[in-house]
Amino acid sequence: MKKNLKHLLKDVLSNEELEMLPTSFDVVGDIVIFADFPQELVEKEKKIGSLILENFKNVNVVLKKTEQYSDEFRTPKLEVIAGEDRKETLHKENNIRLKLDVEKVYFSARMSTERKRISELVRDDENVLVMFSGCAPYVCVIAKNSKPEGVVGIELNPVGHEYALENVKLNKLSNVNLINGDVRVEVPKLKEVFDRILMPLPKSAEDFLDLVLLVAKKDSIIHFYDFLHENDFELAYEKVRNACKKSGVKPEFIELVKCGQYAPRTFRVCLDFKIV
Repeated sequence: MKKNLKHLLKDVLSNEELEMLPTSFDVVGDIVIFADFPQELVEKEKKIGSLILENFKNVNVVLKKTEQYSDEFRTPKLEVIAGEDRKETLHKENNIRLKLDVEKVYFSARMSTERKRISELVRDDENVLVMFSGCAPYVCVIAKNSKPEGVVGIELNPVGHEYALENVKLNKLSNVNLINGDVRVEVPKLKEVFDRILMPLPKSAEDFLDLVLLVAKKDSIIHFYDFLHENDFELAYEKVRNACKKSGVKPEFIELVKCGQYAPRTFRVCLDFKIV
């Protein structure tokens, strides 16, 4: 779509304006979201949006971010520039459907491949914990495509939690337990330990590693996410080592996976490690 978009707009925008055209956008369900829409193109944004709607039949709404992730739930402020006046959609990936409002719930469509990777690692009868579970994308992908004993998701955002409950029903999943609350409060209450724990909070996830170690057992596998410059990947290992040292356990590192580019030479990474 990105290559087609410039070609589509070549008769509407000057060469200089084409160079300004945002190359960063997401497609969530039938909604296109521009992350950084330049002020110089504001007068033509409705024309740009209309041409997208006319030429991409799977798109019914075009949005632009007016503020980046601005609250405790990391949700953006979005404005409709073309199409239907709504921000709710039904997104399909990895054999599941997810209903969500893209302004009220943090969700990254770009993590679809990573969610598939994790689901393929889950072994039969594992007990899985997903911290910061949002509208339940990891929860649903794992429960639908693997054979875990159960999947627990904890999410602070009450709107995200409500969508998660709806998505579990939408995908007809029965081996799921969803909790609306702060992981710092809810994790210590858990009466079980887990074979696999996911931490898909790529900023400041290290602040919660101590909680993970409360409900991990020997040989538990942890998926720790972070945003790091390509020269600083070693920091992920250092953060995990420090947290494990404080808790008196030892990590065995499995692999570090790049899950997508966040900024020039900066990536979202997942460090997989085992408690030994």
